[in-house]
Amino acid sequence: MAQECAICAKSVVMSQDLATCFLDKYSGLSTETGAAVAVDLTACQKGRTVVQALPSPAMADEQPDTKFVLSRRQVECLRTRLADKELDLDPTARIDLGACQ
Repeated sequence: MAQECAICAKSVVMSQDLATCFLDKYSGLSTETGAAVAVDLTACQKGRTVVQALPSPAMADEQPDTKFVLSRRQVECLRTRLADKELDLDPTARIDLGACQ
């Protein structure tokens, strides 16, 4: 049984732009060595518009995560979840990665 990553994120908040950026960077992330992978998507936020989307009345708008650490299995899991066409990332969505350890 693999040891749990103590510094890895249990969930991440993603927007559509950051999800696209993560998927674009996936090939580089998947080849990194080590048990944990540092993900930095701060350069991907340049495409933000001046007008912010209105938050949904049902939930508070969460700020997307641009820097986080994932295990190798979580990188694969996040890629699979972000590739799901049913995932609604407008304006953001929290993606649980706790089961991806």
